Amino acid sequence: MTWETVIGLETHVELATKTKIFCGCTTAFGGAPNTHCCPVCTGMPGTLPVLNRKVLEFAVKAGLALNCEITRYTKFDRKNYFYPDLPKAYQISQLYLPICRNGAVDIGGGKTIRIHELHMEEDAGKLVHDPWIDQTRADYNRCGVPLIEIVTEPDFRTAEEVIAYLEKLKETLQYLGVSDCKMQEGSLRCDVNLSIRPMGSDTMGTRTEMKNLNSFKAVSRAIAYEARRQAERIEEGKRVIQETRRWDENKDASFAMRSKENAQDYRYFPEPDIPPIELSEEWLQSLKDDLPELAEEKRARYQSQYGLPPYDCQMITSDKALADFFEALVDLGTAPKQASNWIMGEVLAVLSARALEAKDMPLSPKTLAKLIAMVQAGRLNRNTAVKVFEAIFDADADPEAYAAAHGLEQVRDTALVESVVDAVLADNPKSVEDYRSGKQKAFGFLVGQVMRQLKGQGDPKAVNEILRSRLS
Repeated sequence: MTWETVIGLETHVELATKTKIFCGCTTAFGGAPNTHCCPVCTGMPGTLPVLNRKVLEFAVKAGLALNCEITRYTKFDRKNYFYPDLPKAYQISQLYLPICRNGAVDIGGGKTIRIHELHMEEDAGKLVHDPWIDQTRADYNRCGVPLIEIVTEPDFRTAEEVIAYLEKLKETLQYLGVSDCKMQEGSLRCDVNLSIRPMGSDTMGTRTEMKNLNSFKAVSRAIAYEARRQAERIEEGKRVIQETRRWDENKDASFAMRSKENAQDYRYFPEPDIPPIELSEEWLQSLKDDLPELAEEKRARYQSQYGLPPYDCQMITSDKALADFFEALVDLGTAPKQASNWIMGEVLAVLSARALEAKDMPLSPKTLAKLIAMVQAGRLNRNTAVKVFEAIFDADADPEAYAAAHGLEQVRDTALVESVVDAVLADNPKSVEDYRSGKQKAFGFLVGQVMRQLKGQGDPKAVNEILRSRLS
């Protein structure tokens, strides 16, 4: 039998606020265990939460960018469950009146993914399993870190569609500045709800949920494994159990954790310590006006305004920091195509080699613009400029000073180039004869000899012109 996979996603995104959602503790990643905590985020008796206004602003901005309807009257609810990483035994979340609903994300190829809702909530702590001492310890630093949870409709049919959606979501949130989306730090985590059904059927199968997948690779492999596992069970005459499963990256398999809960299992009720929130039309309009140009809009503008090929536009806008760097280069007078070539070539290569993110790049646009200008003016040839780029990258050093100190600027003394060309022609009569008999390779050899005599610092254009003049 041919099976169709049906997938819905729940994506948890940590917001880029400096403090937590209901208290003043830092949201900084890392830190010694249990040092980013206070009585509020650890749920001590008698404490009261106060909503961080920036969390509300970021959530609404995300909803606007994802084409959601914004709930004008919204409130928080308590989700009750006991687990060691949740010290107060409940989570403040939103069930009945989430901040955003009914959104849509276009992932290309004519496919649109519907967003059921986007809601605000607080994160739980983290359990650290130490097999060496055979203990599990709780780190509550992450308790109270603000999250938005984005829940889709079951519109995905393949892992490729899921990855396309996650890439678009990550790109959008990073451009908005509401999250860094660092999956390796848990800033973007994904729960995959998956079921299968016979191809052509419109009846939903029994779904399972795989929790906290934190890489695109893990998402793809988990989807492939779970779809195959469910198909094998059904074909063996067994039934799929609705349950929550844990993905084990090392074993390339998922394992049952617990039976899948329904909303009533959490005993939701309105959060009594936080009053409802009413959003004014004026405030909403101010957020709409403040939305930045997103990646898709930048790609269209770069093609129309600068005439860049679609591939260049896609590469440059893949990271907001790269796009900002590109625009700074252009503002400094660098030709857009030259700026694009250097970013896609040398900049990305060095970032990859040093395992750096674009936003952490030490080289400034001003320095690279000056280096590119030296190439355009004929003061450095391209190969030498690349060496200068690599040498000054980490210190953001002045390319002019570096080139002068190391004697790297191109020789532009015409008389000197002419004398070297004459000497090379005199020393290589056979190559001169070969060129004049129609062997073009001989010309390349003679150019190489001239450049060698000039220690690679000759202006290629001048060398070529003078050499052809002498040979003719």
